[in-house]
Amino acid sequence: MVDLRSDASDPFDLSKALAGAIAGRLDPAESRFRLHAEYEPAGDQESAIGELLTQLENSQERCILLGVTGSGKTFAMAHLIEQLNRPTLVLSHNKTLARQLWQELSSYFPENAVEYFVSHYDYYQPEAYLPKRDLYIDKELSLNERIEQERFATVASMVSRPDVIAIGTVSAIYGLNPPETFLQQHARVHVGQQIVPLDLVKQLVDLQYRRVTGEITRGEVRCRGEVVDVWMPSRDDPLRIRFDLDGVQRIQVCEAVSWEPLDELEEAWVHPKQFFMTSPERFARALEDIEEELADRLEHFEKQGKELEAHRLETKARFDLEMMRETGHCKSIENYSRHFDGRETGVRPYCLLDFLAASAKQFHGDARNYLVIMDESHVTLPQLKGMHAGDHSRKANLIEHGFRLPSAFDNRPLRIDEFQELVPQMMYVSATPGERELRHLAEVTGQEVPESLMHVAGGGGAHEPELTSPATTASLLETLDVIDGIAHMEIRPTGLLDPQIEVRPTEGQVQDLLDEINARVMADERVLVTVLTIKFAEEVSEYLQRMGVKSHHLHSEIDTLERSEIIKALRIGHIDVIVGINLLREGLDLPEVSLVAIFDADRQGFLRNERSLLQTIGRASRNVNGKVILYADSMSDSMRSASAARCRTRLALSANSAMPDHSGWPSASQRRLNRRSVEAPIVTAPSVH
Repeated sequence: MVDLRSDASDPFDLSKALAGAIAGRLDPAESRFRLHAEYEPAGDQESAIGELLTQLENSQERCILLGVTGSGKTFAMAHLIEQLNRPTLVLSHNKTLARQLWQELSSYFPENAVEYFVSHYDYYQPEAYLPKRDLYIDKELSLNERIEQERFATVASMVSRPDVIAIGTVSAIYGLNPPETFLQQHARVHVGQQIVPLDLVKQLVDLQYRRVTGEITRGEVRCRGEVVDVWMPSRDDPLRIRFDLDGVQRIQVCEAVSWEPLDELEEAWVHPKQFFMTSPERFARALEDIEEELADRLEHFEKQGKELEAHRLETKARFDLEMMRETGHCKSIENYSRHFDGRETGVRPYCLLDFLAASAKQFHGDARNYLVIMDESHVTLPQLKGMHAGDHSRKANLIEHGFRLPSAFDNRPLRIDEFQELVPQMMYVSATPGERELRHLAEVTGQEVPESLMHVAGGGGAHEPELTSPATTASLLETLDVIDGIAHMEIRPTGLLDPQIEVRPTEGQVQDLLDEINARVMADERVLVTVLTIKFAEEVSEYLQRMGVKSHHLHSEIDTLERSEIIKALRIGHIDVIVGINLLREGLDLPEVSLVAIFDADRQGFLRNERSLLQTIGRASRNVNGKVILYADSMSDSMRSASAARCRTRLALSANSAMPDHSGWPSASQRRLNRRSVEAPIVTAPSVH
């Protein structure tokens, strides 16, 4: 449940920020989500959208959209958002895919607020201590100002609009100020307001805006006679506020360089420069609480005879306190967030979900009237679950050895059970749903949980057992067959079939692959190659380059921006082949790729399990000539299961035929019943068995 702090009047009351606003813009009936698309749902999309809409309107807490690669899952999401007309958070497991989703949804909803909320660090090294090496690692970071701007825009939209779609990553479960605190620290300016320029400037300086006299940048304010210029961190364009003898005369949105007016506003809501703001009274009380906690902790260390730890803690905490008293800030102020928020020990921090709940309550009448869509849930959900454990382990060392106060534990991401309790309705989206999602669906719909899923907790609860071997083993396909209520999208709107799959022996695999690559290059098509190690990826790429192929490797040691550039180079033809490890899987939309080659396909492990193979094979599903080669000397269970699951759409379509009339197609449930009788699209070399 959404939890309300006892010392706040109502953290979800947005009315203070909305006084005097245009009523129509705040009315969900007027300011609706409006989808702009050139085409209508096709294939399985219409039936899947209808099934999911029924489930969500009937208050089903969790549902699953299973869509094969290229089936238009984002398009289906957009239709659901439009028809439900609720604030929505779409979660992805990395920034690259989140940005791709943001671009797609922005094109679908040009009239609405489609925002991007990811970590604002290009580089982040958290504070840590390694006891075995007696090594303290100080915090280092590189802030991305553009992403910081987009984070501000997300929060500002949520507290001022009913039609917000936020695309985020795991950053959404990390701490923010509560919505009420964010709103208490704001300045509302409107035409006709009786105020003098210097009084407005004083208000903005109190919001941490820096006053300047020359050129202005984000987070700064400038006063020249009867004109006040302010540039909010969330906007691309600054505001120019003109005054006359009666007060505010005009509010203009201006171009940042020429200051040419772009738009006229009746009012402007100027939010704080910083996310984390607090009142002077709360600030003073927080410092007292920190002093009290420090005294208790020093006494604890002294009783245990830990003089070194006590000296470390006192030195560091006293320095932080002095910096906060003098400047209002210190380098690691986030570790004291519990004191500034007024939270009790162990109480979860506020996060983006609270702003989503605030928007739902203000505009839609209920703080739980919002939707979360978890894209690529088989990766995103385990990632969310792992954040808290890693953070807690790192801080335990810091606290135990005197580098931080115990309250640092409360500056943390949400636990997975807290996340699940906060989210009223969530749709898991994946071509290969994970075990947690499948069990969660079975539990919320009152179905019997299959034995193959008994070893995991639905969705990852607070008391989830450690993953152990299941009592019975079952492929993904077999598990899907026994759980009802999954919305399937197995027929692509384009009519494309799943790629043909071939298994070839490993002997001479690189030379065999080179021949296939040359044929694809002649046809102006692209190739993805996946291997198991960084060294082998680099060696294969270097060999292909020596053979005259435009190739590049891609792995975790290449930074995010360069990865995006490499993928872009592949799409436009500057590169013909990418050799990678685990980065060529979920969500990559590469219709130019007609061949995917998988080395060591029969090796058991995470990178070659059923779901990983299905996701990698899917990269060839967007091309009419799609083909997958599995280099292996035996047929593993994962290979057999993946090839069987990939035959779903090979019922009657021809890859070169026009889109058929789907009205006569069998239902999803009928296709599932007939699935086992369909021959898998796999060709096995004679020496592979």
